[in-house]
Amino acid sequence: MITGPHHGSCGDSCCLKLQNVSVTIGTDRILEDVNLHVHCGQLLALIGPNGAGKSTVLKAILGQRAYSGAIQFSVPGQRHRHPPRIGYVPQSPAFDPGDPVSVEDLFACCMSRRPAFLGLSREMRETVERSLARVHGEELVKKRVGSLSGGELQRVLLALALEPVPNILILDEPLSGVDVEGMATLMDMLDELRRTYDLSILMTTHDFSLLPRYADQVVLIDHRVLCQGTAEEVLSSPEFARVFHRKGAAE
Repeated sequence: MITGPHHGSCGDSCCLKLQNVSVTIGTDRILEDVNLHVHCGQLLALIGPNGAGKSTVLKAILGQRAYSGAIQFSVPGQRHRHPPRIGYVPQSPAFDPGDPVSVEDLFACCMSRRPAFLGLSREMRETVERSLARVHGEELVKKRVGSLSGGELQRVLLALALEPVPNILILDEPLSGVDVEGMATLMDMLDELRRTYDLSILMTTHDFSLLPRYADQVVLIDHRVLCQGTAEEVLSSPEFARVFHRKGAAE
């Protein structure tokens, strides 16, 4: 079921489609015939137990994992002409609390060939300020990366993923390591970004409490799609109960 701003057929809107996507590693079938459909302006949350293949779905979309089936992304007026711009936020990396690297140093290393110790050019400084402003993180520019809270680090990584603004934003467990208040703040920010830029957002999560408020679609997978629909439909489904109430299943 699709409940976002482009309900129904795609028409002239942009969208991401996975059709019968399967991934096999060695003799292990990690994904089997996965079908997903995300429209621009929608947030789709991918949920499932540990080891269900959620991150593998993201890696297939990013071109980091070989797969069979089809992954298509279309943009009005650009269909089959240009690859989409994809912004990606991985699971939060660990930074040494004593590391002197600042947020602006991190931007310089990721976005410029100029060595960070030479300082930022005026153009790069303006880019950093603009990027952090998108996530309301201007005050973080001088902070050491290792001193950031979980929510602050996610904002910085999100700002990097949004420069330049992509067609689709992919986030792997963005709520991991973020406190309850920070989760709501981050989801509010994602909601603002998708509406402002008409972004498709695909995220994995083990936290289900905020899904009814923010997610247009929720897809439950355990190596294959078990259930999809609104958050209310999926979280109350027998498939959800079977997966997460069985012995050994971890949320």
